[in-house]
Amino acid sequence: MDASQPASPDNKPEEGASLESADAADSLESTSTDATSVAGNKAAAANLKSRGGFKQKLRQFNIYLLMFIFILVIGGLIITIAYFQSQKASTNNTLKTQSLTQQSLQQVAQSDATVGSSQTILNVESSAVFAGKVLIRQDLEVATGLQVGGTTALADLTVSGATALSQLSVSKDLALTGNAAIQGAVSISKGLQVNGPGTFSGALSAPQITTPSLQLNGNLVLTNHIVAGGATPGRTNGPALGSGGTAAVNGSDTSGSININTGSSPAAGCFITVNFTTHYDATPHVILTPVGSSAGGLAYYVTRNTTSFNVCDASAPPAGSSFGFDYFVVD
Repeated sequence: MDASQPASPDNKPEEGASLESADAADSLESTSTDATSVAGNKAAAANLKSRGGFKQKLRQFNIYLLMFIFILVIGGLIITIAYFQSQKASTNNTLKTQSLTQQSLQQVAQSDATVGSSQTILNVESSAVFAGKVLIRQDLEVATGLQVGGTTALADLTVSGATALSQLSVSKDLALTGNAAIQGAVSISKGLQVNGPGTFSGALSAPQITTPSLQLNGNLVLTNHIVAGGATPGRTNGPALGSGGTAAVNGSDTSGSININTGSSPAAGCFITVNFTTHYDATPHVILTPVGSSAGGLAYYVTRNTTSFNVCDASAPPAGSSFGFDYFVVD
């Protein structure tokens, strides 16, 4: 059929089919476009999410980095300040040295002059002799040995280490808070007072020892006489002396002699009562020895207590006779 001819009613169904095909194609294209748009949106959302997480991580990383850099800066400032402070202190402690000329020495010798300041050091290379006194207002430090030819007077001496002294003279008190070990002999011209116990591993030699109490745990060996000192005890005459009889005591509380002279008509009883100067703590032992045959012929006996002892005769002694007794008292 020729195309230039007008469409006949028979050709309308073909036109309707073409319209449906066009609508289907448009619908398919629209569906394809929607799917493509959805896929693009998902990809953009994923891309946006990925970019947002990276930025967040980058932001956190920047905060930590800034904190680390800040700490480094603060530490550097502290180290720098400490360094300059140490350099300043070292500069202040450094003493400047200056040579002392001959003119300066003459000035010192001829007048009362001040050389330098407290921040300077005076170095004397040669030996120095001071004819007068030397006053040091601050501490004296000696790097090597110190030799003093004359007397040294010290108000206070503190020795922290070992000290060797060939001769030491102390005019006042010497106080030792610790132990003292003396290898050589010790000579004490005055009294020695010991508040605590004393132990001597060797022999103790003394011309006289005075003590209120003496305790010996071993044997007592005496190579010389025993001299009992002390005040002379008192006495009281007894009836055995008779009329006009006398008695006398010579000695001490420890030992002595008793002289008896009977008078007329003596009777049996006690001749004398010897009263101790110092009372004994317990009844002592009294040893009585008759002197001479006249005293040995008597029926003598002793009575004693802590304050005194009596020399008695059991029978009437002869009148006008003299008797003698020696006594020794031990507690």
